[in-house]
Amino acid sequence: MAYGFRQVIAQQEVKGRLLRMVRENRLPHALMFCGPQGAGKLPLALAFARYLLCTEPGEEDACGQCAGCRMLESWAHPDLHFSFPVYKGKSSDHPVSDNYLEAWRRQVQENPYFDTEMWLNDIKAENQQITFYVQESDALQRKLALKSSQGGRKVVLIWLPEKMSQEVANKLLKLIEEPPLHTCFLLVSENPEMVLGTVQSRVQRVNVPALTEEEVAQALITLHAVPAELAQSIAHIARGNYTEALKRLEAGNEQQQFFELFKQLMRSSYMRDLKDLQQWTQQVRELGRERQKRLLEYFQRLIRENFIYNFHQAEMSFQTQEEQQFSQRFAPFINEINVIGIMDELSDAQRDIEQNVNAQMVFFDFALKMIILLKK
Repeated sequence: MAYGFRQVIAQQEVKGRLLRMVRENRLPHALMFCGPQGAGKLPLALAFARYLLCTEPGEEDACGQCAGCRMLESWAHPDLHFSFPVYKGKSSDHPVSDNYLEAWRRQVQENPYFDTEMWLNDIKAENQQITFYVQESDALQRKLALKSSQGGRKVVLIWLPEKMSQEVANKLLKLIEEPPLHTCFLLVSENPEMVLGTVQSRVQRVNVPALTEEEVAQALITLHAVPAELAQSIAHIARGNYTEALKRLEAGNEQQQFFELFKQLMRSSYMRDLKDLQQWTQQVRELGRERQKRLLEYFQRLIRENFIYNFHQAEMSFQTQEEQQFSQRFAPFINEINVIGIMDELSDAQRDIEQNVNAQMVFFDFALKMIILLKK
């Protein structure tokens, strides 16, 4: 089933704003959906694309019955073009979105509340860097040079434009500055400030606020039959990120693995067990660079949570029950003296991993520094 406005969780104000743009004939040729992760930027963009391509749209959503809507059941409308970052598997590969369209359409049809991590897993590129290659902009130019097959609008939905190189972004800028007739660009960005400045200046922002805990919990209860108490607990931990909430529902997700690695590191560092720390470093090295970056982000969150735990403010704690049980004994070791130093080391490690520094060196160096910092 194609996503419409009715399937988008909450965000009534944003939906109303988008609908008014069309009704009042004030639709810009380029919009960029911005906001925190898991708020529903991509689902909103998909729903809006469906509305724009519907030949008989209603007051609040696409009709769901016209030829355009029927084609959009599988997101295969000839006037809807998707563009998203991919990876180059082999030197002979042609790295363009079209090569991954089947996987993309399947993903947005099954669950449009996904993130980069889930997309990488879906295309089996967990340890790869994804980006837009020059061939992508060339392919997009060729598509938009064609007339609309249905005689109406053409819609281009671009996911994560911040991952474009300057060369690709400049080509996109030319398309946005001089768009083909009746073409609407919908950009969906997690980090809009990283998008080329000249592109930012040519688009109108649609700010999508984070969902509330109540909205996330209600969606879990209604759409996934999660018991109310568990739904409220997951929603609290997710902090308005519905994608994160869905991950928490999955058995054996990587968060549990990251938690075990965190416990192992802290215990071995406190015991000054260099042999265990070397084994720990080897485990982390085998995760691959993308998962290593997510691991460091998780570590930063847990350090923050353990520092706050010392203040005994339950409403400020965003941990699972298992994480809280660990914090009962571990939190006193994270204090005013060492918390900034630990966070700085984590930030430096994240920078080094992003710059492709040898992972084994980075993580073993961090582990050695933790021996000193935990004793402060």
